[in-house]
Amino acid sequence: MRLGWLGVLVAAAALIPAGTAAAGTYYVATGGDDAGPGTQAKPWKTLQHAAEKVQPGDVVRIAAGEYRGFELETSGKAGAEIAFVGAPGATITSGNARNDGINLEGQEGHRLAYVRIEGLTVTGVKRHGIRAVWCSHVTVRGNKIDRNGYFGIFTGFCDDLLIEKNEVSRSPAEHGIYVSNSGDRPVIRNNHIWDNGRAGIHMNGDAEMKPGDGIISGALVEGNIIHGNGRNGASGINCDGVQASVFRNNLLYDNHASGISIYSEDGGGPSTGNLVVNNTVVMADDGRWALNVQNGSVKNRFVNNILIQPREDRGAFDLCDTCVAGTVSDHNLGIGRFSLDEEHIDLAAWRKKTGQDAHFVETTAAALFTKSPGTTPADFCPRAGSPAIDAGVAAGAPSVDLLGTRRPQGKAVDIGALEAPAATARPRKARLR
Repeated sequence: MRLGWLGVLVAAAALIPAGTAAAGTYYVATGGDDAGPGTQAKPWKTLQHAAEKVQPGDVVRIAAGEYRGFELETSGKAGAEIAFVGAPGATITSGNARNDGINLEGQEGHRLAYVRIEGLTVTGVKRHGIRAVWCSHVTVRGNKIDRNGYFGIFTGFCDDLLIEKNEVSRSPAEHGIYVSNSGDRPVIRNNHIWDNGRAGIHMNGDAEMKPGDGIISGALVEGNIIHGNGRNGASGINCDGVQASVFRNNLLYDNHASGISIYSEDGGGPSTGNLVVNNTVVMADDGRWALNVQNGSVKNRFVNNILIQPREDRGAFDLCDTCVAGTVSDHNLGIGRFSLDEEHIDLAAWRKKTGQDAHFVETTAAALFTKSPGTTPADFCPRAGSPAIDAGVAAGAPSVDLLGTRRPQGKAVDIGALEAPAATARPRKARLR
């Protein structure tokens, strides 16, 4: 029997549990009216009104225009996230009641969960572009976050966080992306992070903030392009109390403090058990060390990384004497200057005192890259004859590079975040049949 349209609606309604509202799509536009139904024809006017109305599974679509920020305290559910999705030109230009562009606010014991913020521009607010605290399974994707007063993206006590494909820039006082307070399993990938006053990415377990163990564990930081940060201090990537995490395929250049720092200052313990593989780190002339490992941070592995620092009083790797135990560093290349317990040494002394980097190749940026100094990812691709080509090891190497090129293109994996194309890579030897 064929049902008429009324019968179809009745049948569909029967599938919804009693007391549960059906998920909906709502609309916000600058010419809307919060007294209306929030439909495409009659949209709401403010983002805060939408945040106070949404329920699990709802999507809020935001038209182009300038808006005041909002605060969300309602959670989605697994399979029914709440999403705020901006059309091109949808821009938050003034803060919410706490002067953030967007605030996702959970509570201890009642985390805000399953929320997605996507496609919005947040600029010129007094505090943080996007803030998320006491949360889990929050996605911040494809947003442009520029010229906000403190942090671009700030999170605290957030587990299973996904921050991807955002452009985060020109936060004058603080970090581009700040992940803090014992939030485990964050994924930070494919973001463009530039010209922030302090770190590009700062991860801080922060043991003083209770409850929590002060450790961020199980992080994946990959495919990020990080440049021009740190004029006020702090590294391209900072890891304070970060354990059992992976950092791969990141391109860091022209940062003004250190490149990748692994240490413990505020964290609940040393940063241990991390893998740093196939990253390209090229420091600014006024920068410090490409790799910086301190405060008893042991059992970390550094493989297939390019480590360039042009200034004569700095170099590839600064390692504390209590960090040597269990450290594995090999198949890296770059400037052959090192520091062990604040003593500056050459490659031969580094090998003798640490037992590391037997296959380290001393080289320069000009010998490595398609273009030097580089300003785009393609500039940091290995040039023909580059010592990075086929010089890496497969163990732990990502299957694709920063731009999605399959590894390897030649007979072995290239060192660094970018794989030379097949036309440049050394050809594989033909197999006898």
